Amino acid sequence: MSIDFYDKVARKFGKYQTGARRTDEFPHGDPEAVFKEKLLQASGKDKQVLDVGCADGRFTLPIAEHFKKVIAIDTSKGMLKSARKRQQEVQIKNVEFIEQDVHKMTYSEIFDVIYSRRGPVDYPLFYKALKANGLYLEVDIGEKDTQALKETFGRGQNYGSWNKSELEKDKQEIISAGFSILFAQDYLYSEFYKTYDDLDLFLQGVPIFEDYDSVLDKDNLNKYVKRYGTDKGIRLERHRVVIVAKKLSILIKSFLSHPFNFT
Repeated sequence: MSIDFYDKVARKFGKYQTGARRTDEFPHGDPEAVFKEKLLQASGKDKQVLDVGCADGRFTLPIAEHFKKVIAIDTSKGMLKSARKRQQEVQIKNVEFIEQDVHKMTYSEIFDVIYSRRGPVDYPLFYKALKANGLYLEVDIGEKDTQALKETFGRGQNYGSWNKSELEKDKQEIISAGFSILFAQDYLYSEFYKTYDDLDLFLQGVPIFEDYDSVLDKDNLNKYVKRYGTDKGIRLERHRVVIVAKKLSILIKSFLSHPFNFT
């Protein structure tokens, strides 16, 4: 995802939130709530945590009280500016916001917990940055997320990858990096936007279509609203993946990679 997109959102809305009105229905649980519950179970006043892709800090700052220190990284200057402003307003001292590309991290065995909320990932570097028995948690975007919307527009984030399980892909990459999977679950749910304008506002602030234009995409959005409007609002189908993994020891990692080399 481009840095420019998030800087554009930060300039326009002052944060990673547009104020679009909606209601949600979670037939099998709220993935964000499940993720937060798992993170709190892993928390501790003696623990240091890395927040990957912290955006405007709206999740980072409230969670900080459960940890000794939070290092929160992002590549968007605009989002980090918003996060630091928010931090000053709430006077939370144990969070450090840093402009950092996750793929260029040099941390080594200093974190007890690392988490990513739909942020960028680099599982080998997460493994390196975690202490022994450290935990990694993520909530990621599933392959079927907003599928009908993308089909209507004929484009979009991960367009056409509806049948490639994001959960299985993430699990395999996490295991290959040296982790053991403790929890992994798909969550399908629905959002209902109050009006056309609310859905339009939402699309301006998320990277479903990085090139979304309220004027140029008016016909596409009208087609979608006509087809998916309900008495509850305009339905948007969402898909999230929640994973919790534990760092294996070097010995166990080596054994699983080369089981026949040990006697």
